[in-house]
Amino acid sequence: MAATGPAHAPDTSPAHTVVVKVGPDTLVAEEPLEIRVGTAGTPRPPLAVTMRTPGDDLDLAIGFLLTEGIIRAAGDVRTAQLCAGDQEANTYNVVDVTLAAGVPMPQVDPARNFYTTSSCGVCGKASIDAVRTRSLFDVTGDGVRVTPSVLAGLPEALREGQRAFRTTGGLHAAGLFTADGRLVCLREDVGRHNAVDKVIGWAVRQDRLPLVGHILMVSGRASFELCQKAWMAGIPVLAAVSAPSTLAVDLAAEAGLTLVGFLRGQSFNVYAGGQRVAGLEQQTGPAARSAAAPAATAPGPGSRP
Repeated sequence: MAATGPAHAPDTSPAHTVVVKVGPDTLVAEEPLEIRVGTAGTPRPPLAVTMRTPGDDLDLAIGFLLTEGIIRAAGDVRTAQLCAGDQEANTYNVVDVTLAAGVPMPQVDPARNFYTTSSCGVCGKASIDAVRTRSLFDVTGDGVRVTPSVLAGLPEALREGQRAFRTTGGLHAAGLFTADGRLVCLREDVGRHNAVDKVIGWAVRQDRLPLVGHILMVSGRASFELCQKAWMAGIPVLAAVSAPSTLAVDLAAEAGLTLVGFLRGQSFNVYAGGQRVAGLEQQTGPAARSAAAPAATAPGPGSRP
């Protein structure tokens, strides 16, 4: 005799139409980039390999060297070239950097043996001490002030400049803005840390450091490494569409950075350096909620107790 179970009511929910499209898709490129560093007249050994989206590779290499504390300014680099030649695509996926006379060679040991994926900018470091890098620039005295309306407009300005993202949907972006919201430089990459290094490398090669009075806007979360990169370039304000980490908040407070997270629509959270945001000068506590209209001080989502 067959067992019988409970009767099932007929499915009366509205029918859902599933659309299946068959055809080619445009995907973001991800390839390794080897950064070789040395002095003139000597072999230049590999220092780092990072998984990145090809393009702006010289900016990426110079930005990486600056944010890792290996160089301090554009003058510390004698030459930087793609191994395929500067006028050709980087088919060899190698950037060769010759340091200027007197610039110390980086120590290539386990603590300085970098391998970074597109999602991790500090993978391969052998110790916590190897992660921390001290900036030459003191941003605590940067008196730039930013209005909530300018901050609220940055995500849309960033998206408008993301040409490759509109095609692939798979790229992070970093944009350098002035305090009044004018876009100065935008770079895209499969890795958020690479996008930031490309922006900072561009600024180094343009001899713009420190980036006093500027805002760095990133399309993802605000991690410790991105706070550190902003600090190394002398950028006083870091804004992100997503959440910061606790270590990012701690570093921002230590360095004197203004850290903005959950920047979406007309609202955002300020986790450090609220004195630079108009309307929050007197705010106390680790996190403040603001909006495009200069009022509101209640902690928002992701704020720390």
